[in-house]
Amino acid sequence: MKSVNLFMSVEKERIEKLAEKVDELLVILNNIAEDLRIVSASLRSIAVSQLAPPTAPTTPTIEAPLVQKPLNIDDVKMMFPEDLEGLLNFEDKGEYIKITPRQYLGAENFAKIAQIARGVGGDYVSAGKDSHFRIPKKKLG
Repeated sequence: MKSVNLFMSVEKERIEKLAEKVDELLVILNNIAEDLRIVSASLRSIAVSQLAPPTAPTTPTIEAPLVQKPLNIDDVKMMFPEDLEGLLNFEDKGEYIKITPRQYLGAENFAKIAQIARGVGGDYVSAGKDSHFRIPKKKLG
């Protein structure tokens, strides 16, 4: 009977070690998933910033100026991963899109949102209860 208890104890220890390794892998995979979400958001913002209506072909001697479509709320929402987008309200203010949090963001989410906004020429306006992110509708450059 003692050998059965010893065997079960060893097996329990092995299972616990395997469970710990699985937990470690989950943490690593969650970090990778979060990094991929950030990369995806950055790629979306790059894609949106490069959106331009197709131009009609011109003669080789005359170059038509590249006209960029102003951003709209949907364009701006696409820049954010779903988990962040769900934390935000978007409002068209004419010259810019105003982004306000629906709840406390925390430092990590705030930093991610700020990075995306700044990546497309936006900024953060610190104004107490009316603090918000602002993304210009017209692209710079």
